[in-house]
Amino acid sequence: MLRRTPPLESGMRIAFYAPLKSPAHPTPSGDRRVARLYMQALALAGHQVELVSELRSYERSGDAHAQAALRDRARASAQSLLAAWADGPSEKVPELWFSYHVYYKAPDWLGPVVSAALQIPYVIAEASHAAKRAGGAWAIGHDASIQAIRVAALLLSPTRDDIAGLRQAAGDAANIVHLPPFLDASPYQDAAALRAQHRQRLAAQWHLDTDQPWMIVAAMMREGDKLASYGVLAQALARLSDLPWQLVVAGDGVARDAVHALLESVAQGRVRFVGECTAQELAAIYAAGDLCVWPAVNEAYGMAMLEAQAAGLPVVSSATRGVCDVVHHPVTGLLAPQGDVPTFSKYIRELLQDSDRRAAMGAAATRFVTAERSTAQAAASLRHHLSGLAPAVAVGGEGIP
Repeated sequence: MLRRTPPLESGMRIAFYAPLKSPAHPTPSGDRRVARLYMQALALAGHQVELVSELRSYERSGDAHAQAALRDRARASAQSLLAAWADGPSEKVPELWFSYHVYYKAPDWLGPVVSAALQIPYVIAEASHAAKRAGGAWAIGHDASIQAIRVAALLLSPTRDDIAGLRQAAGDAANIVHLPPFLDASPYQDAAALRAQHRQRLAAQWHLDTDQPWMIVAAMMREGDKLASYGVLAQALARLSDLPWQLVVAGDGVARDAVHALLESVAQGRVRFVGECTAQELAAIYAAGDLCVWPAVNEAYGMAMLEAQAAGLPVVSSATRGVCDVVHHPVTGLLAPQGDVPTFSKYIRELLQDSDRRAAMGAAATRFVTAERSTAQAAASLRHHLSGLAPAVAVGGEGIP
């Protein structure tokens, strides 16, 4: 047993881990952005947070041998962490393990083992359970994720959509808390305060007409759901050719050529591809725009739409999965049924033609994010829910075999 010291007066020492994508990696990613936001919120809540591993457990193809190799590598890594803490100063030993985004393709092989060995609480934010994966190509990762969910002292779910699956895996007695997606709104609100300057600059840079409404899209260009979303957007735009508008698309990726072809075929010269943007550049683009549009095909929840609202943009999207936790229909935006292109297009048309309604929704969006989806709100929730997890209480179970 490792030596223990009293917990920090202002919080706990938290070991943070993201098995899908390390928040320390420089490649832009929505998943990494959310992981960093969790670390920020935990620190704001008074805890001492350390990223303890960058081991990536993601296995793309369903290769059982690759999954087993990742599991064995993680076991060795867990033992190395435990040995380092055993040999080091006791004030460095974590008092709680916090993992972000655990699912069958990216199971958490580290947290349950380390938590059981240290007898500290184990917490997961954004776990998901898909019963249909049992016994399939990702059976190893699926089983590991179930066991991780079952030994967690606390499960934080960003969407109500995932809670039923978590209860199926962990049981009705599980400690599941709905913590909606959140962000630090200040960069987007700062950009919104300079809307006129950003709009004039971007108009000159990208040859945009300031007298027409600008629709903003911020999404990576990947095969699968992202490309499918761009396809739905192209279908919707084809129904809006009679209206004045321009489309600004921020993002890049391996499906770039396919996305460009889809949108250019219907946009009639009215689309501007601005490429991959920094967070600061993207905040300025949102602030300069008039409306955020994104079909969100199979989207978990859509952080880009939360960012757009923080900058004062209303959103048109789809009522799918966790999007309803990000966009407050019909107050901050309009949500069409998933796959309903006519309704999605109709909602865009309504807002393109009504600047007063766009302005009212945009103002409501800013208030919504500030009051209900801020990092400060998330920090308060984390402080409350983690306060009940005593550092010396074991999470139960023997870890993942």
